[in-house]
Amino acid sequence: MKDYVQEAALEASRRITVTPGGRSGSVVTVAAIPANVNAGMGAFVEGLGQSTYAQFGKRVLDISLIVLTAPIWMLVIGICAIALMMEGGNPFYRQSRLGRGGRTFQILKLRTMVMDADAQFERLMQTDPELRHEWETTQKLKNDPRITRVGGFLRKTSLDELPQLWNVFIGDMSLVGPRPMLPEQLPLYGPSGSYFSLRPGITGLWQVSARNEEVFSFRSRVDATYARSVSFWQDVVLLFKTIGVVARRTGY
Repeated sequence: MKDYVQEAALEASRRITVTPGGRSGSVVTVAAIPANVNAGMGAFVEGLGQSTYAQFGKRVLDISLIVLTAPIWMLVIGICAIALMMEGGNPFYRQSRLGRGGRTFQILKLRTMVMDADAQFERLMQTDPELRHEWETTQKLKNDPRITRVGGFLRKTSLDELPQLWNVFIGDMSLVGPRPMLPEQLPLYGPSGSYFSLRPGITGLWQVSARNEEVFSFRSRVDATYARSVSFWQDVVLLFKTIGVVARRTGY
């Protein structure tokens, strides 16, 4: 039944919601969403077999935790922003990412790189074959020369991610979910309907299970696995595990 509904949504390019008989607390919501991004056109299936928690409970959890912890994270962001301003330049930056349903949104982060980071990246990709191979394999650079002194500390401790709490508050993201994808990374994911069924998260299964150690293809599989198995208790466990990951300072 679910396969038929998915195909129907792709053909009709509209949202369809089905409540399967005999299954309480579960709905199937699918939508064919054409996304015109740099990688080209694509159709994404949204909300496959989502539980009531995935559709509504996650949002309640997000808002509740953000409001309760606001005094703490706002103070930490303020201190980090002052340190970055003393180092020179704007402490914040925005970047386009793909969110729920393949829609583009602007992610907010603390700046950890030099001001001309994009131009330096292009030069590095053209002049350093080893760095280019590392980026193509992992979509990360372990020893990125563009990272500033303060930025390196923020990345190690993941404090650069804190402004994304605003993205969560306004509904672009969730506390837990697939990692927000760059538009140019879309071809690396392949068919990823389940990935786009949820809001991307500040933390998630991939971040606490492998974080920096695995190639990008592993990340895409882990993100898809989480999207198909999301639950309240899994999110709670991942949030607590995130604290341990941050304490170990393994980010880069």
